[in-house]
Amino acid sequence: MTEFTISAKHCGPPRSGNGGWTAGTLAAMLSDAPAPPIEVTLRLPPPLDVAMPVSRSSDSVVAEYDGRTVAEARVVSDRVLTPVPPVAVSEARAAEASYAGLAHHPFPSCYVCGTDRADGLRIFPGLVSRDPARVAATWTPSPSTVGSCDPARASLANTWASLDCVGGWAGDLAERPMVLGRITTRIDSLPEVGSLHVVLGEARGVDGRKVHTASSLYDAATGRLVGLAQHVWFVIDPADFS
Repeated sequence: MTEFTISAKHCGPPRSGNGGWTAGTLAAMLSDAPAPPIEVTLRLPPPLDVAMPVSRSSDSVVAEYDGRTVAEARVVSDRVLTPVPPVAVSEARAAEASYAGLAHHPFPSCYVCGTDRADGLRIFPGLVSRDPARVAATWTPSPSTVGSCDPARASLANTWASLDCVGGWAGDLAERPMVLGRITTRIDSLPEVGSLHVVLGEARGVDGRKVHTASSLYDAATGRLVGLAQHVWFVIDPADFS
């Protein structure tokens, strides 16, 4: 048993943790990168600035608050994830100018994609194709993203976070506000601080209130796939999370 606290800095909606950062922090309790696919299910909006007890087994961790499960992570070694096809750096940079969040953002304080956050990851994906909908952006991890394992690379939590919101924007987050319900991620290596990367999201279907998307992170210099994810989102009323 240990404890887990999400600081207000790492919010998604104003009153709860960013889903990708929360999931990546739990995933780090199971494995460093490279790692087999890990699935994290968010049962409740992750509370901020409170200590949550975390119970662990060999292949899963569960975080709780006030006697209820907030999130659970488990290794899913046999899960096959399909990457989003890469685009050129120039195309990703051009797409950023059309980032829908610049005109309307349901959660502008989001640590990953929020337009109000000078201290966030500032990943602003814009449309690169419509059928299926795909979005792309560039990301250069800053020194503030490093973890304790390697001072030259972004932490596992920040790497998971980079693969989070881009999926939401592929699912049309501006017109269809959503929160993350489940993310399954495979990290092949941690991104190097100061190195340019391209992050992409792709829409993969809608089932009622559930929206399915995927994302991938590539090293821009080598074209190497760094990590990939698939997501399940739930359509919500932003007022319930603000």
